[in-house]
Amino acid sequence: MINIHSKIFIAGHNGMLGSSILRILKKKGYKNLITIDKKKLDLRNQALVQKFFKAKKPHAVIIAAAKVGGIKANMNYPADFIYDNLQIQINLISESYNYKVKKLILFGSSCIYPRNLKKPIKENQMMTGPLEETNDSYSIAKIAGIKMIEALNKQYKKKYICLMPCNLFGPNDNYDTNNSHFLPAFIKKIYFASKKKKNKIVKLWGTGKPLREVLHVDEVANACEFFLRKKIKKSLINIGSPIEMSIKNYANLIKKKIDPDVLIKFDNDKKLDGVMRKKLNLTLANKYGWKSKMNFSKALDEIIEDFKNSDK
Repeated sequence: MINIHSKIFIAGHNGMLGSSILRILKKKGYKNLITIDKKKLDLRNQALVQKFFKAKKPHAVIIAAAKVGGIKANMNYPADFIYDNLQIQINLISESYNYKVKKLILFGSSCIYPRNLKKPIKENQMMTGPLEETNDSYSIAKIAGIKMIEALNKQYKKKYICLMPCNLFGPNDNYDTNNSHFLPAFIKKIYFASKKKKNKIVKLWGTGKPLREVLHVDEVANACEFFLRKKIKKSLINIGSPIEMSIKNYANLIKKKIDPDVLIKFDNDKKLDGVMRKKLNLTLANKYGWKSKMNFSKALDEIIEDFKNSDK
């Protein structure tokens, strides 16, 4: 069993999710957390990853490392998204097996599921229909990682798992308006528009109609710690929240919190909408005993304030 004295390697500890996991595990008293900067260890290089595992011999591995981005980044760099994510996963999962890692957690996202599922999505619906084309390279890489873990669990009786969160937000997010996810992009655009004396206009991509589920990254970090120590039979588990609104409603809520005088205009480019809905079914996670405790309005206030402070 994994405990606070186990050696745990957090791959991707500088990213939004990885830094949250590192922070939460430290807060919960974990003593032997292993991290390394990507400048010192290229996770796409199998020989270097093998050397690292040989030296560190972790008991558990958390794969929060990934090449991620918003809809335009996925559309513009599909080869990078599939190559980098496949290489990172193959190296970390295979070396975890080779060095007898007891517990491995791979993170993906809800985009692994088919694009036209209207009801909350269950784990067994993966690979039951076409993927959303705008991010299929990332999705396919993540699906490959999930299937690799399922195969190891089946053939070698491992207990590795995959956690699939919805759209995340929180500290250390990416605020690049060309490559970020929608919440940080909205916060940045609306905040800077609010500082103008006149013509407080914000232009946003798409129609604003798609529905999105969101979750604070610390909730996912807590789920990670929960399932790290939990004995479970399933290898794929959705991690989400009760919060689901349209893109337009998120934009209007952020506008209300920052500056109600900002005028929001969508460019109505349907190609930038992505899937219309991808709400996750959370029955399995709830059955194991995990539920989101997020106060969305409070969490949104906190990250808006964090962004404002970072601009000073």
